[in-house]
Amino acid sequence: MRSGVRLAFDVGQVRVGVARCDADAILAVPLTTLHRDRYGGDLEEAADLVADYDAVEVIVGLPRNMSGGASHSTKDARRWAGMLAGLITPVPVRLVDERLTTVTAHRELHEAGREEKYFRSVVDQAAAVVILEQALATERSTQAPAGEPAAPIQRGRL
Repeated sequence: MRSGVRLAFDVGQVRVGVARCDADAILAVPLTTLHRDRYGGDLEEAADLVADYDAVEVIVGLPRNMSGGASHSTKDARRWAGMLAGLITPVPVRLVDERLTTVTAHRELHEAGREEKYFRSVVDQAAAVVILEQALATERSTQAPAGEPAAPIQRGRL
């Protein structure tokens, strides 16, 4: 298992949940929630977090439908990951299948005793934790980074 802090992002239409792991890649914890911005402010904030935590890798959840196919959200997450990759090169950005992570996050928040009306503020962070935990578990079992690399997109090439 490679050492180093990784950040994970759960990209939604309105919010982006963020989680990070420790330098030993053992424990994933919620970090913050970014608000999507049509001017790319959320991407700038994400790039700042990568620099602040000296992340060695970024994981972005790739939402697929249950059959494995793509949706509008899949394309949006790919584009967001590519734009982030363009901002933080040479730090690699990897896309990891995130099917059912929000469902898992909701279940875990229920089990922790959280009330549903307070979920909105933390569910995206909890989903990012699940994405990161899945990526770390995959790497532990396969000895290879999880997911697929995101192709960098330069900001002017929207």
